[in-house]
Amino acid sequence: MSVSHLKPKSRWKSSTLRFSTLMLVGTLIISGLVVALWFAGEHRISQIFEQVNKLQQNPPMWLEAPMVTGKCLLAPTIALFIGVLAVMRVSPQPRTWSRRIVVGILIVLTLRYVTWRSLSTLNLANPLNGVFSLGLFVLEMLMLVSSTIQLFLMLNVKDRKRAADIKSQAVIDGSFNPTVDIFIPTYSEPAFILRRTIIGCQALNYPNKKIYLLDDTRRPEMAELAKELKCNYITRLDNLHAKAGNLNHALTKTEGELIVVFDADFIPTTNFLTRTVGFLQDSNVALVQTPQSFYNADPIARNLGLENILTSEEEVFYRQIQPIRDGADSVVCAGTSFVVRRTALLETGGFVTESLSEDYFTGIRLSANGYRLIYLDEKLSAGLAAENIAAHTTQRLRWARGTLQAFFITSNPLTIPGLSLIQRLAHLEGLLHWFTSISRVYFLIMPLMYSFLGVIPIKASLAELMFFFLPYYLVNLAVFAWLNNHARSALLSDIYSIVLCFPLALTVIQVMLSPFSSCFKVTPKGTVNNYTFNWKLALPLISLFILTAISLWRNLGMSMIQGVWAPEIDNTVKGIGLG
Repeated sequence: MSVSHLKPKSRWKSSTLRFSTLMLVGTLIISGLVVALWFAGEHRISQIFEQVNKLQQNPPMWLEAPMVTGKCLLAPTIALFIGVLAVMRVSPQPRTWSRRIVVGILIVLTLRYVTWRSLSTLNLANPLNGVFSLGLFVLEMLMLVSSTIQLFLMLNVKDRKRAADIKSQAVIDGSFNPTVDIFIPTYSEPAFILRRTIIGCQALNYPNKKIYLLDDTRRPEMAELAKELKCNYITRLDNLHAKAGNLNHALTKTEGELIVVFDADFIPTTNFLTRTVGFLQDSNVALVQTPQSFYNADPIARNLGLENILTSEEEVFYRQIQPIRDGADSVVCAGTSFVVRRTALLETGGFVTESLSEDYFTGIRLSANGYRLIYLDEKLSAGLAAENIAAHTTQRLRWARGTLQAFFITSNPLTIPGLSLIQRLAHLEGLLHWFTSISRVYFLIMPLMYSFLGVIPIKASLAELMFFFLPYYLVNLAVFAWLNNHARSALLSDIYSIVLCFPLALTVIQVMLSPFSSCFKVTPKGTVNNYTFNWKLALPLISLFILTAISLWRNLGMSMIQGVWAPEIDNTVKGIGLG
């Protein structure tokens, strides 16, 4: 039995790398050249932007706020707000009909807002304002495209709990009882963590199983642990291809019809196999993914003292994103707590080794070969969340780098043959998600540009904001928690995005320029006991806070000097970054 490591031809990877990098750098050079010519006063460039600015100053009549009082301008917002609250009251948990009503309203409001932003609010009066205004608009549209794709996919969400009830009967009565190999890959985790996982796997209510401890560091204590707990022990001479290589090596040493993978810190419930294996009765189903849940608080929730309020960021992904992906036949294989059919895995060449995200791209290759991946939204295992902010950051940066390597490998979900349009659309949303970190950094620095450079990136009156922006914003705010099954509120979710936006934005840029410059870094588990302050992560945020505070007091002082508190205050809203 052999497993292909799917190593792409170096010539192909090199040409793809050059093309992707040149496309990115070329776009930056061309846009920079246009900006430079605009600042230099080149006639033709200036003339183009003058024409666009005239169109912005004279938008279609239907894009102008009605000439009515403030109360009337609030009427659309109030009506929509009451409408969605009524839907959520009648349907406390999203159902097909209620979700489609709310999502339909959000999509219409988003398109209305985008139309207004693009045809009426850009400030191209001069190069300085124009550059920041266009930059804000482009990055805002990036976020809106990502969120709109997600809304569209919400129109069809799968819930397989009832199907699991039916299909598990064949497993329980023994009529469907394939052999199962349980893989527990380990690199540097302490023995006490692995002991819990192995014992949990031994307690699974399934007779036809074998447990394998896959030690990628050749530690004597791991061999002793496997011997003590009477489970199989597999190691190898090198660490080639990290976790993917470890799993592929184990494939050549085992024979079970199904493979189950648990990370070293994940403990399954006793009914994990009875709830999942039944789905594999369908020969077209290659993989069943279950959610990750955690028995400790993540570092951000713990540092804020909100352990019992904030749901782990990863759990939000499994409550909201995975059911959406299941509806689009584009479930993300998450690297742990899943069952996969051996024959399908071997047919596609084993676990993908091209990327740091071997799990994600293994799922893509299975889908591209015509197999189905399904998601069972039941908590059937629990593991350790990253225990400090450094480990949390390392984990997220590895996910970002691994996912964005899609643009440079054969398993790219946007180009690989065999996927449907809806599947590609779902994977596109997942790729765009990481680019939104750049948008968040831009939004954070935008107020400083207004304060210190006098930049006004959006031209909008208070009436226009009330009529076009407020309905879109408040309805989004009202339904956010309902749509993600009350996993998190809209405001609290931004805490996670802001904390990591600077390192994530830098990683995104680095990956697009040099995608394979970083090796696999294991998230430390069970080894962190002392409190440490992460200056590397905090410094950009502290600097931004200080500059924002200075700009705030500066603006307040200037406002008092210039008498802006007078009744004649102009109603033009300046320096607001809408996102």
